Order: sequence, then structure tokens, then C-alpha cells
Amino acid sequence: MNGDDLPGKAQEGPRQRLRIQFAKGEPLKYISHLDLARTWERIFRRAGLPLAYSHGFTPRPRFQIAAGLPVGVIGRAEWLDVWLTERLSPDEVRSRLQPVLPTGLEVGEITEIDLTAPSLQSQLRAADYRAVLRSQEPVEAIRARIEELLKSPTLLRRRRHKGGWQTYDLRPLIQSLSVQAGDDGEPMIDMRLQASPQGAGRPDEVLDALGLSWVLDRLERTNLRFEFDK
Repeated sequence: MNGDDLPGKAQEGPRQRLRIQFAKGEPLKYISHLDLARTWERIFRRAGLPLAYSHGFTPRPRFQIAAGLPVGVIGRAEWLDVWLTERLSPDEVRSRLQPVLPTGLEVGEITEIDLTAPSLQSQLRAADYRAVLRSQEPVEAIRARIEELLKSPTLLRRRRHKGGWQTYDLRPLIQSLSVQAGDDGEPMIDMRLQASPQGAGRPDEVLDALGLSWVLDRLERTNLRFEFDK
């Protein structure tokens, strides 16, 4: 498909930018970020939204997901921006999206923002996660692990990067860590990790540093925090 093949007003410049909050639930937690983007593209087309398209040899619908979710992680409050060639009310957009959403995707808040506002990715600062554990270890013992980890001035870790191994310090990427007991008594670890263009912490690395990765039951990203939240 080239620019001359685009339907209707899709070749026009954008007239509206909408910010959509969504949840990615259990049925879709094993799809990749790329597959999620393709899913949203199909949803927008089936909903009949007047999508704006990028320029170039292979134009694509203009939308941006704030942050990729690791495979296997549930997202409770994810965000994306989409650009339209016609102005629609948030209620109209919601009414078009609801019938074509697959099981596992839910739409929350929809708001209009300025066409020239900075991208979500550039304004992302942190992400909140909750790890639910299959462990009989008392919450107090896990709290002691957390306190010991937070006392460490550095937490050197290794990760794959561009085909090789890279050493990095996980400690400055951890903004907060806490543990509590769930309704069924299971330990739940809440963590706030840096997630910005300057670096991002990985929840699986935090659990591994705590020696608890092997008892993980489920992992959720509960919130994304942006510069404009201040």
C-alpha cells in the first residue's frame, strides 16, 4: 500500500489526537508488543475510525502505545495516542470501539489532547508493578529481603544487549519496593521502577535480585507515570 492507495480522508493530515487508556488482561498476556500493535490497528479499522496515516513508501495508521509490556505481564492502566482526520467525541469513539474489542482488551478513559503535545514515550518516567508470589515465606521475611536490597549502593546485573552481554546497575532504577499480604494471604510485592528514555528497570530482574523469581505466580503493571502527572 502506498500513499495513493489510502482510503477516503486517510491521506489528509490529522485534525484530532485522542489519548486512550486501556487494560490488557489475562487472555492476551502472552502476545508480544508487536502483536498488540497489530491488534490495535485491526480494532481501529473495524471500528471505522478515520485514521491519519504516516507518510512514506509504506504508510501506517498513526498511533503510539506508551510502553511495551513484557510478554506474560498483565497491564491494568496502559495508554496510547491515536491521530484522526475527522473530529469525533470521546463517547463516539468509545461506542465504535466497544463492539470490536477482543476478549482481554478493555477501554477506559478517552481524552482529546493537543496535536503537537510531546509523545507519551518521551514523557514516561516510571512504571508500577505488582508481583503475586506462590510462597509460604512470611511477609516479614520478604520485607527483610527488601530492606537488605534497598540498603545496597549498587546492584550489578547482566542482560543481553545487541547480541552480547551488558553489565548495568539496577539499584538506581528502583524507586520504591514494598510487600503486603493479599486477601488469600499470598505475598504481593509492589515496585515502582524507572521507565524513561534514560533507562528502565525490569521487574523480573528485581525479583531475581530478591531471590524470589522462582515463586512468581503472576505479574501486573498497575500504572504508568508521566511527566505531566506532576
